[in-house]
Amino acid sequence: MIPTLKGCVVETLKPRAGLTLERFNVSTLLFSALFFSAVARAQMPLPDGTATFRSVSGQFVIARASPAPPSARPVVAATNAVFVQLEPALLAVSAERVKQSLWRQLGFDPSTPWRGQIFLVLQPAAMPDENVSIISSRFVGVWNYRVELPEVVSRERLARALTSAVLLELANRDNPGDRSAEIPAWLTEGLSQQLLALGAPEMILSSPDKAVNGLLENRINAVERGVDVFARARPVLHDHPALTFDQLSWPDDAQLSGDDGGVYRASAQLFVSELLKLNHGAEHLRALLPMLPRDYNWQTAFRAAFAADFPQPVDLEKWWALQAASFAAGDNGPSWTAVVSRVKLDEMLRVPVELRSASNSLPAHATISLQAVIRNFDFARQTDILQTKLRDLGRVQWRMAPQFAGLTAAYRNTLAEYLGGRNAAAPAVRAGVKQPSGAPSKGLAAAAVKKLDALDAQRLTMKITIQPPAKKAQ
Repeated sequence: MIPTLKGCVVETLKPRAGLTLERFNVSTLLFSALFFSAVARAQMPLPDGTATFRSVSGQFVIARASPAPPSARPVVAATNAVFVQLEPALLAVSAERVKQSLWRQLGFDPSTPWRGQIFLVLQPAAMPDENVSIISSRFVGVWNYRVELPEVVSRERLARALTSAVLLELANRDNPGDRSAEIPAWLTEGLSQQLLALGAPEMILSSPDKAVNGLLENRINAVERGVDVFARARPVLHDHPALTFDQLSWPDDAQLSGDDGGVYRASAQLFVSELLKLNHGAEHLRALLPMLPRDYNWQTAFRAAFAADFPQPVDLEKWWALQAASFAAGDNGPSWTAVVSRVKLDEMLRVPVELRSASNSLPAHATISLQAVIRNFDFARQTDILQTKLRDLGRVQWRMAPQFAGLTAAYRNTLAEYLGGRNAAAPAVRAGVKQPSGAPSKGLAAAAVKKLDALDAQRLTMKITIQPPAKKAQ
């Protein structure tokens, strides 16, 4: 049930099976951009009789709705650095810091005036990680936002909420319609993770938890020897391959909640970071935001904003697969010996399949070559398998012994060329026969198979010359 707040539609954001446009659940921020036009009031309704605080720019207005007594507040903020105890004055500073850091990441001119106001309303919290909601309202051509926050909240959820609100304000500035922008989940996740990595713990301020010599203070212990923004993402992506663009585009509840081990958050951070490294990457992300309200499908806006970098969808897939593989290869770990490198490469080039001699017989497990995948599978299944192999080879290339590192790179290049050129020179379609869109031509497939055959022959020669050491007699 969606309650009504003084003429405004408000959604309490809780975990549920239904689809929402943007979702963050119990262990992360639940967010949904709610679309409506407020015709009764010019500003967002705030709790009656409460004092408000304004940030230094005036864009953020902070109010507290009947604070809970200290005895009723969760004590987790005093014992767990993951959580913060929110106070209006400190929240105003944190909101401005998040906004400024986000603007720097996207390359916005800091002197640009804001248009929409963001109201941050603190609600009593009886337990940590309570729900957060964002309400969007348009009045007289200006969109405003109300963010309802529990008094005790995790740093990640707060950063994600503020990032969402700031991105919405940027996207809706010139939006004349009654439909608010849909911010891609990967963009909110990626930017908030990046901001936390760059600015924590000073960016998110918590209420002082103790007094020293009569003065309230918070103690921050930090050791910095050069900032690694992927310090948290690196071990996650070392153990798990980065998600594909399709997986980033349509996350499920487990991924948004962090129950996937943080793979979605780490992948989103890497994806956004790599987009920003492109020539004019920040410029294209800035161009993407005002396109979002005009398109019911944000993928259409994304393709338009990044058309110069990715003319075809396959160009994005190929680029992202290479970036993810290169990132994984940079965290190479200890090098392998020549014998171990040979065994590992053999394993990675095999494709496990199930074979049945009859429809009612039990499956037999077997392995086939990459060439067999190209010859026998439809292009959609080929792409899934070969992109996985491309990422896996990239993860281990720099752990290979020197003589196998070059061979691994050659396999990667062959797969990347095949995946990247599959739309070229499409074969003619016979009358009455439908062929899948984007299927590779027979010539392209034959060239890839020929290159893989040559690499297999080279690998066999190396395999013969490198034998494992003989076991000593007992």
